[in-house]
Amino acid sequence: MTRVSEHLNRALHDLMEADPHLHILGEDISDPYGGAFKVTKGLSTRFGTRVRSTPLSEGAITGVGAGLALAGDRAIVEIMFADFVALSFDQLVNFAAKSTSMYGRPVPIPLVVRCPSGGNRGYGPTHSQSPQKHFIGVPGLALFEMTPFHDAGELFTRMFALGRPCLFFEDKVLYTRRMYSGGVVDDLFRYELDGDVARVFLDGVTEPDCTLIAPGGMTHRALSAMRALLLEQDLACELLVPARLHPLPELPGLERARHVCVVEDGSEGGTWGAEVARLLYPRLWSGLRRPISLISAADSVIPAAPHLEREVLVQAGRIQQTIMEALS
Repeated sequence: MTRVSEHLNRALHDLMEADPHLHILGEDISDPYGGAFKVTKGLSTRFGTRVRSTPLSEGAITGVGAGLALAGDRAIVEIMFADFVALSFDQLVNFAAKSTSMYGRPVPIPLVVRCPSGGNRGYGPTHSQSPQKHFIGVPGLALFEMTPFHDAGELFTRMFALGRPCLFFEDKVLYTRRMYSGGVVDDLFRYELDGDVARVFLDGVTEPDCTLIAPGGMTHRALSAMRALLLEQDLACELLVPARLHPLPELPGLERARHVCVVEDGSEGGTWGAEVARLLYPRLWSGLRRPISLISAADSVIPAAPHLEREVLVQAGRIQQTIMEALS
């Protein structure tokens, strides 16, 4: 069994081995520490100065990474906690993203900014957020999220091939989960990959009662809700997990859904889910039987106390209850 963090670490080793012009920058990423979540473990020992632990300045780290990319190399920047990517906002939005098109000709900026995100770890208000929504709609900037279905090496290759800066969100709880392989999720569910989207389904179900759309960090909570809905309510759901969040890839099979529910762990208001719904309504309007359901975290800071944190963030029970109410 390979855990997601181990899979990411292996992918970074392979990328560094294959490309002598690739650099990795971040706070405390060098050995023996190997990063706050050990995703960069062993890289500095193996690749020397191409892997650098940096001062505590997210703006500076991102600016250096963007500069390396602008000069013809490639760079991966690790933000220790996704909350701190706010300190890189100017470098991402006003330098890296705009540099792709403001010099009179297309300029590739092969930069990936890794952002460990999400809560359910008891880390409190400033270390538990999912800030994806703040970067949606920025020209020249793409958003991806790690999933337990997609090969990380292929995702990095895909991001670099875009020639634009990419934010790559990695849910911290997902790090401890196993990677799925062979098309099998568990005793009930199977999955298949359709480009940037993983489709999780029940064999033999051609018209699911509900199709959930969720980023990679929500996978296991969505699966738990789907299992409960099937066994307790006899409701069959599909799950679509896009590895690319923005621009949103084509989502397969939605014309067969009786209901669509978009789930995310970012705070409510101006959400990724609302953007997904905006894009889907013109496509699905004639066949929708009810409005698209949106589920997001509460409009609140994220408490450190576990019982309060669970009330703020999206849990499987809330997903289950929302779908039951929508289909009743």
